[in-house]
Amino acid sequence: MDEKFDAIVVGGGLAGLAAAYAMAQEGLEVILVEKGVTCGSKNVTGGKICSHSIEKLFPDFGETAPLEREITKEVISSWRAEGISDAGIDPQHFGLTESRSYTVSRAKLDAWFAEQAEAAGVMMIQGIVVNDLIVREGKVCGIIADGDALEADVVILAEGVNGLLAQSLGMIPELMPEETCVGTKEVIELGEALINERFGLADGEGVEWMAIGDTADGQYADGFLYTNKDTVSVGVEFLISDIDKTQKSIPELLEDFKALPEIAKLIDDGLLVEYASHLVKKSKSDKIGKLYGEGVLLVGDAAGLVANAGWVVRGMDLAVESGRLAAEAVIRSNASGDFSEGSLASYQKAVESSFIAADMKICADYLNQ
Repeated sequence: MDEKFDAIVVGGGLAGLAAAYAMAQEGLEVILVEKGVTCGSKNVTGGKICSHSIEKLFPDFGETAPLEREITKEVISSWRAEGISDAGIDPQHFGLTESRSYTVSRAKLDAWFAEQAEAAGVMMIQGIVVNDLIVREGKVCGIIADGDALEADVVILAEGVNGLLAQSLGMIPELMPEETCVGTKEVIELGEALINERFGLADGEGVEWMAIGDTADGQYADGFLYTNKDTVSVGVEFLISDIDKTQKSIPELLEDFKALPEIAKLIDDGLLVEYASHLVKKSKSDKIGKLYGEGVLLVGDAAGLVANAGWVVRGMDLAVESGRLAAEAVIRSNASGDFSEGSLASYQKAVESSFIAADMKICADYLNQ
């Protein structure tokens, strides 16, 4: 393929899809490369998406996207060895950005988003691994994907929390155990009617329940529960640096959480339909690293843009917003013909003045108090 594109996006999660879609909407020639067979096929994340950022791209998001339930009830608890109790935390999250929020299956949501991007003109290449970046005289000029070279004026890295390509450029460090969690979840099928009955919900209403582990009491994991349409997502996240503080494995901690009377009665007699684990950043620091370079931008998890403090785990809306802001920077650079580091620096300024930085600071301040 000899064609040179305006932009290449590496990664078909929410950040990459938002960037690709927004650029294509403005007429740029965009190619998105996703290593999964399809966008969403390898994404095990479920949970809550706040709609405010994605509604900037799709004003009718709540009516057209494949959503599970709108969250109408939020519960924040303390999880101690003897059980669950009220955490005394206002569910309004100390002033975090508010919006309508929904439970989602990322496999369904990402596939839907990919359809919108493709309809907007994004060329999708799926089931292909990006092995390396093309760098000439310090400028990123394209990618090497399964041995083929693809070139573009700018490359947006939306490769997820591991960020190996970004690491190869020296833009981000390797993951640090004290700032990285393993999240493990089960999806348990109960049926729509039974979920409504057990949680006291009407059709379409949903619950987010966060349980903060107390390390002072020997509890080294946070728990979570989300109601989907006919299933419940229940799981724990565990800080990797705490692995030597407990003799229990992460699956054992998940079993402990599920066995709590308050949780057990809600999932009793359910059918396990999915089990998965993934990495997620903990918001130990509100420092946003450098997000731009010569011909390259970082978005979403690859850029460490997550608000995760135990009582809140948010990354989806931050990912979408970062992708959209990156697209705006590329659109400006495309208009001027300048894809230098200085031109793309406007993206960093946009992120640092957005709700992304503000919400990350709230979470970091909480964890470090």
